[in-house]
Amino acid sequence: MHHSLLSCRVWVAAVYLVLSSLKGVASTKLVRNLGISQKSAGHLGHRIRASFASGQDHNILGRIEVDETYIGAKAKNIHASRRDGKRGVDGKWRVVGILDRATGLVRAKAVDDTKKDELQGYLEKNVYADATVYSNQARSYDDLPQPHEVVQHGTGEYVRGSIHTNGIESYWSMLKRGYVGVYHRFSAKHLDRYLKEYARRRSLRELDTIDQMSELVMQFWGVRLTLTNLVVGNATT
Repeated sequence: MHHSLLSCRVWVAAVYLVLSSLKGVASTKLVRNLGISQKSAGHLGHRIRASFASGQDHNILGRIEVDETYIGAKAKNIHASRRDGKRGVDGKWRVVGILDRATGLVRAKAVDDTKKDELQGYLEKNVYADATVYSNQARSYDDLPQPHEVVQHGTGEYVRGSIHTNGIESYWSMLKRGYVGVYHRFSAKHLDRYLKEYARRRSLRELDTIDQMSELVMQFWGVRLTLTNLVVGNATT
């Protein structure tokens, strides 16, 4: 909120709208409901989104689900100027995600590819060595150093006792519903912020709205996103 020209009332209303809308809030809705300009609404939405991202940098323990997916518009609908190296199947972004079953904590990131070195390198940075990992049968997860259980999606198996990836797939489902039904597209320079928004939404979903608001406002501390940095694509300063 540093140097914000918007009133505290507008900020509180915006936080409420964001948290009470399960699939997210488009800046156009903030314009209509809060009576602010499109420029202010876009900046406000991303400032709140940057707060969602705060505090998601510690390693994950316990039983972990890992999965990869593709998100974005089809290649034929993407202008050449907006294509980048992280796009894979049909022009979509490649994304890997991990979920801690005990806490509901999700972490996700766009990656250059879904090969073994990339995915296992991401796990190494974010998951402790003694965590149990659940994944599909993709060969990128072969020979993990952690205890590892596999569900065979290729043969039509989706659950075998406690062996499944349903939790992280639920996160993908909500993220994609937000993409299609609310935002319609994510900019590459803001993609990481959207991924973290939906990750934090998932971990807050069991709380009442007022408690969700309190948790999010606590994360405002130390987070700053100037309009200049928003335009050039940096998350914080």
